[in-house]
Amino acid sequence: MRFDVLTLFPGMFTGPLSESILKRAIQAGRISVVLHDIRAYATDRHRTTDDAPYGGGAGMVMKPEPLAACIRAVLAMTDNDTGESAPKPPVILMTPDGEPFTQRIAAELATCPRLVLVCGRYEGVDERVRAALIDRELSIGDYVLTGGELAAMVVIDAVARLVPGVIDAESAAEESFSDGLLEYPQYTRPAVWEGREVPPVLVSGHHGEVAQWRRRERLRRTLERRPDLLARAVLTDADRAYLRTLGWRVPVAGGADDGTRIATDRDGADDGTRIATDRDG
Repeated sequence: MRFDVLTLFPGMFTGPLSESILKRAIQAGRISVVLHDIRAYATDRHRTTDDAPYGGGAGMVMKPEPLAACIRAVLAMTDNDTGESAPKPPVILMTPDGEPFTQRIAAELATCPRLVLVCGRYEGVDERVRAALIDRELSIGDYVLTGGELAAMVVIDAVARLVPGVIDAESAAEESFSDGLLEYPQYTRPAVWEGREVPPVLVSGHHGEVAQWRRRERLRRTLERRPDLLARAVLTDADRAYLRTLGWRVPVAGGADDGTRIATDRDGADDGTRIATDRDG
């Protein structure tokens, strides 16, 4: 899989791409990351890529000409192996007002042979470029960064690890968000650390009981930390029955499964019972 990254600061990618799993994936030829300096497409001697916004206001806006030229040049690149034009890849702008990036989107993008990631800067890019050349806009969270480079790194990391051969397929099977649930707790040696023991079931050697414990821990942890995810999780009848023992209120037939639950506050000052509704996370 190939990632084309359009940026004003290609040097920012040196560290993340030269360490750990991404480094090994690149060396093994599983992925490639090609950096394109947008400044190289500016036509004036100062390589200007930004200008003041029309209408006034603080900050600067990325100029349309250099960015558009860079995007078009990248899209025109041929397949290095065959010399033929490759199918048009999606052009994705990293921007705070984009679609929230999720594990589902990462899995979707991992099926693409090539992605073009555009890193916004300053107050953003000229809206005409967005309308003419951008296929999709993504945000990694409800906050603002100094630029889209860090966001692009997040997308590359999340997508690349789903490319076959980058990591062990079994490692991704029960990760957080893989099926709408959070991951179960993990333990390793020693069996006792500072008086805290590993759950006995994990050293029992009974694989069926270990699998059941892990499933229930995923359900419990999701209910406690992200009950909103239960509305989209794939749950069995046994899962629902177990969640009810934890205080989860099963939605009525035909109603929206919004993760509503009943929580018990045993250490509270009142009678110990409260009703908590988790609708928005």
